[in-house]
Formats: sequence, C-alpha cells, structure tokens
Amino acid sequence: MGLQFNFLFKNAFKGSILLLAIPLILSTFTHLWNPIGYPAFFTDEGTYMRRTMGILDGKPIQESKFYDHPFFGPLFLAGVFSIIGYPNSLHPSADLQSIEMLYTVPRVLMGLLAVVDTFLVYKIAEYRYNRKVALVASIFFAVMPMSWLMRRVFLDNIMLPFLLSSILFAIYFRYFNNNNRKIPIILVSGIFLGLAIFTKIPVVTMIPLVGFLIFTNNNRKLKTLGIWLIPVILIPLIWPAYSVMVGQFDDWVKSVRAQSNRANNSIWNSLVVLYQSDPILTVLAAAGLVFAAVRRDFFLLLWAIPFALFFFFIIGRMTFSYWIPLIPFFCIAAARLTVDLTQRINYKKIQQILPFAVISGIVIFGLTSTTMLISTNVSSYQQQAAAFVAQHIENSKRADVKDGNNTRVTADNVTIISGPIYSWIFRHVFDQKYVFSNFRDPQPIQTKNIIIMADGF
Repeated sequence: MGLQFNFLFKNAFKGSILLLAIPLILSTFTHLWNPIGYPAFFTDEGTYMRRTMGILDGKPIQESKFYDHPFFGPLFLAGVFSIIGYPNSLHPSADLQSIEMLYTVPRVLMGLLAVVDTFLVYKIAEYRYNRKVALVASIFFAVMPMSWLMRRVFLDNIMLPFLLSSILFAIYFRYFNNNNRKIPIILVSGIFLGLAIFTKIPVVTMIPLVGFLIFTNNNRKLKTLGIWLIPVILIPLIWPAYSVMVGQFDDWVKSVRAQSNRANNSIWNSLVVLYQSDPILTVLAAAGLVFAAVRRDFFLLLWAIPFALFFFFIIGRMTFSYWIPLIPFFCIAAARLTVDLTQRINYKKIQQILPFAVISGIVIFGLTSTTMLISTNVSSYQQQAAAFVAQHIENSKRADVKDGNNTRVTADNVTIISGPIYSWIFRHVFDQKYVFSNFRDPQPIQTKNIIIMADGF
C-alpha cells in the first residue's frame, strides 16, 4: 500500500509546485487574514462549538434528543482541539484579548481547512482536465468573494476536505493497473465520502459523482463499485445506530423529518444572495454548467445537478451557506469555460494575450473585493460583549456584594441567557453553572440574578 501512496504524492507535486504555490499563497491570505473580524459570528457557529466543547468535557456525543446533524463534525473539532490543548493552552481569562483568542482558534482552523481545499481543487482539476484549468480554478477558489463562506465554523466547511479528497482519490484510481493496488484507493475514497456524509447528510447527493468516477475508471465493473459503497454506507449508519443503542430511534426519525421540513429560505432566494455576494463567479459557473451539458461533461453535471434537485424537490429550502459543497464546482466549471473559450481565438497574438487578460481581470476583481471584505471588522461588538460579561462575573467572584436580603451575589447564582454565540464560552470555558444554551432553552431559571445578552444573531 505504501508504494501506491508514494506514487500519488510523487505525481501530485511533480512539475507543478511553482504553479500550486500561487493559489496556496493567495488562499492563505484570504482565509487566514483577520479571521475574527469578518464575517460576524453566526448562531450555528456557537451551536457547533457548544457541542464540541461538551464532548471535550466528557458529555454525551448527542447532547439532546433532537438529531439535527450527524456528530462527526463536532467529533473532528474535539479531536483537533484535544491535540492542541484548546482552550486550556490559551489560559483563558476575562480580558478582551483572551476572549478574542478563544474565537480566533476555531476560525483559524477553518482557514487552514480552506487552504487544504485549495490544494485539492487544484489537483482535482489538474488530473481531470489540465494544469491551466487547475491553476485558474484554484485561484478562483482562493480569491473570489464567495470564499468568505469558508471562514465560518460550519459543518459544511469541515465536510468539504473529506468530499474533495474522496473525489481526488476516485480520479487517481484510474492510474493503477494492478487490482490489488486499486482496492486501498477505492476504500480510501469511500471512507472519505462516508465521513463527509457523516458530517452533513446532503452530501449523499455526491454519491452519483464519485460512484461515476469509480465505475468508469475501472472498465465499468460493478464489483469495484460495490467495494467502494461499503464504507460510504456503513460510516453514516453510525448515526442512526447510535440512536438505536441509546433507545432514541423514534426521536431520530422525528428529528430528521423535522429538520427537513423547517421553514427557511427557498432555493431561489439563496441563489439571489449568492449572486449578490459574487455575481461574476455565479454567472460564470452557470454558463460553465451549460457548457458542461453541451460537452457532455458528466463530471461537472453530476456534481451540481443531483445536489440542486435534492434541495429543490426533497428539502424545499436552502440557505446561502448550503451552497458550500458546490463552491469548488463553481470554480472548476468557471475555469474550464474561461480557459476553453479564450483558447478558441484563431489569431495567435490575441490567443496569447486574451486568456491572461480575461483571467487576470477576474482575479484582480475577486482579490480586491475579497480584500475589502476581510479587512473590515464587523464582529468586535460580539467579542466586547462576551468580555464585558466575563469581567462582570469575574468581579462578582472577588467582591463581597450583598442584596437587601443579605444574600451573597456570586457567579454561581447568576443565570446567563444568551444565544449560542456566547453560551459555549461561559458554560464550557468559564464553567458557569447556570447558562442557557440559547434563548429557546426550556430549562427553568433558578437564580434571582439574570444577565441577558441580546444579540441580532
């Protein structure tokens, strides 16, 4: 098995290190610059952080009877945090700088995953098409304004490297002639896709894409496809199997139904938001999809169409963040369209200049727009609010304050009611006893002293 992996990594870097360095450097800047300044912290980020910190504190993997998402995402975060010693390695305190660091580490992790995604986008496009498409696609992925979605602590961003790795290994699969060497590659691709689905269920729509690659790259043998499907199916089944084990299978069924029927934005509204955030890439990707249909490029068609149909006909709702699994598709489809059309010019002088001019113009626009976004600070009030409350609680621990009934007011008899953005810090970092997970938390208020942190999120 070591021989085939040496082959993979040798060929992954051979002759393309310099080209690959360009998008990686750009991606490092756009995804790691000012990680907590932009965008503002979102409710879901706090929810996933609360679940992750609960796992680190030894609480059950499933925090309630509501099974909204599989739990590999929080498990992955908990594993990384355990390795780096987060949050204890930061020696957290109530001052603003410490609070900023607590928020920074998870965002930096998302940025690092996005840099890995950039590498995977490059290699997928290179092996599927050519280096020109790979370079353009990975630069698009690194600099276009839509990339700001990759900066939040979303399950989609945790899932994406596993999905892209599954696609990449399915493409590498065709370079092996020895069946004994193919089996490990098949299983690795299946394991990665299984973990991706175990992170976010809608990724099941990628089974046709990766299955198509496995099937067509091995002379259309059903046996190979069957081997690949084993981890793809078994790994996500851990989620319902856990509910059976703890006697909550009925809750699992009700939760999945409720999650799929939640009222939310329509797919059209989310497309409008996507277009408004990045009109150039959205239009290029749409044109690239049409181009793929004309050229019968099933790789791109199977990436986009099953995913869109799943949300349009089955789920019936979609927020803009749900498009994250398609961002690599947007970039590859746009890159293939741009490279192909600019190379069709018959005049040699124009053919030499036009591709560089068009692509450079798009990249400059994208990098300028993204830089303007990520250089802003729209979340400082959230960090300041968390620090203010933390300092208030810290002071109450030191002061001997009494109310009219001579009852000592300490941190232990103060209830904090806030959204998930803040609650995970007070409950799991500062070990406060009475903290509501969110404003809808049904637990009773057990103290006379209450702090309410009202937030638009």
